[in-house]
Amino acid sequence: MKPFILSQCSWKELKTQRFELAVLPWGATEAHNYHLPYGTDVYEANAIAEVSGKKAWEQGAKVIILPTIPFGVNTGQTDIYLDMNMSPSTQMAVLRDVLTVLNRQGLHKFLILNSHGGNNFKTILRELGLEFPKMFLSTCNWFQALDKSKYFEEEGDHADEMETSIMMHINPEFVLPLPEASLGKEKKSVIKGFREKWAWKERKWSVITESTGTGNPKKSTSEKGRNFFEDVTDKISELIQDICKANPDELYK
Repeated sequence: MKPFILSQCSWKELKTQRFELAVLPWGATEAHNYHLPYGTDVYEANAIAEVSGKKAWEQGAKVIILPTIPFGVNTGQTDIYLDMNMSPSTQMAVLRDVLTVLNRQGLHKFLILNSHGGNNFKTILRELGLEFPKMFLSTCNWFQALDKSKYFEEEGDHADEMETSIMMHINPEFVLPLPEASLGKEKKSVIKGFREKWAWKERKWSVITESTGTGNPKKSTSEKGRNFFEDVTDKISELIQDICKANPDELYK
């Protein structure tokens, strides 16, 4: 049993234990090209949260990892079979209930470890911050924590070389042989502003890609995944430690 993983703790341990920070991993359940499982974002969230939490705990951080939320915002994939959508308004309701528990019990620091590009918690946390003024509310996207180009050769943002390599490292039993995967070619918008990414419109995934993947996974290896995984969990662990140490009244200097 790991004392920083809530689902593995017993009431005997928790009666006298107190934590400084609660981390909520948040994933999605959706298609990932032809070779990765629908639970890819959840498996990644679980593994990154657990290892990051372990590294932080071993450095003295009093962190507790909550169970991963398995459903994310997939409003652009409504016609992809069994892609599960959780609307932002539902995410807010879930977060409100979670924060109500934490706030009532005096655990005031909170971090969402986001594992899905369709999730965006900033505006939700802005609004909930008014309801829970004593709470330290924060979010991070682990997939943006490092410069991917230093680890991987091919660009992409879904079931790409990065995600495939990570899954080959953490859950190789769920990764089909790479010849099964498509090249992850993505059709680009005819509107220049959207291509340049300073303007935004939701992508319809069944239109922009035939396989639901964006980014070529063919050069993926477990070694690349291991190298990235170790470095990204170091980075998330550092964030956890910094939040635990921080005085909410002295955040800026």
